[in-house]
Formats: sequence, C-alpha cells, structure tokens
Amino acid sequence: MYTVVERELELGLVVSPERSIPVPAQLSYRTDDPYAVHIAFHIGSDSPVNWTFARELLVEGVFRPCGEGDVRVWPTKVHGRSLVCIALESPDGQALLEAPAAPVAAWLERTLRVVPPGSEQGLLGLDKGLNKLFAMASGDELRPGGPWPTEESPDAGA
Repeated sequence: MYTVVERELELGLVVSPERSIPVPAQLSYRTDDPYAVHIAFHIGSDSPVNWTFARELLVEGVFRPCGEGDVRVWPTKVHGRSLVCIALESPDGQALLEAPAAPVAAWLERTLRVVPPGSEQGLLGLDKGLNKLFAMASGDELRPGGPWPTEESPDAGA
C-alpha cells in the first residue's frame, strides 16, 4: 500500500509575454515512486498529458533556476505575483507553464512530510527485490563458473 499526495490547480500556458491560457492540472506524488512528481495536464483531449520528473527538481526550482534538457524550473514574479515557471520540451514541442508559487510550495511541503528528503530509497524495496532475485538465481551456483562467464569459461558458441 502506498500514499498519494495530490493537488488540483490551474497553470498558465504562456503563449506570448502578454498572454497565457489557463490549463487545469493535477500534481501527484506517490510513495511507491518516491523520487518523482507527476503532473497531469487536462487540455480537453480524451486523456491528460502526463509528465514525470524528479521531485528534487521541483523543490529546488521553487527557490532558484534549475534543470536542463527536457524540464527546467525557476521562480519568478509577474505583476507582483510569485510564480514557478516550468519549461517542458519533447520531440512533440515545447511548453512554458506558470504555476502559483504558494500552492505548489504547500503541496511540496506535504510530500516532504510524507517522505523526507534522503529517506526515499527505503521505500523502493530494493533489498526485498534483490533477495528474490538471488533466491531465483541460487540454482545457478551449481553450474561451473556460476551464471556469468569468467576468463576460464569458454565463450558461448565456441
């Protein structure tokens, strides 16, 4: 079982320096994917447009410019309003979105209370998964050289 922290809010899709179009969005954080945040943009199509990126990127982007490549985040003020800008880039195009900083920061704070920074790895279940993997591979120990080739073992097909 996992915990979900969600927040509905309206972002602005910037179409020019003077104009933006409102875009309903949902921020989502799940403890079964503790390093990531998910944003679903509801743009009037049959299904939302979904983006997933590092929670740490959004946390840092509330305070200072960060990111490179497909996702960049930075704080700004427009007409006295504190905003978080999110620039997204894909092979299909680019988008610049503005989110109100206070609700984004409040939502992030809730995610950080649920999973504090540095504790994410404990939720991944890697130890359990590795134990299962090693249990499944235990039969390989009976093979000479184990499951992996060694310098002494002949090449496959030789």
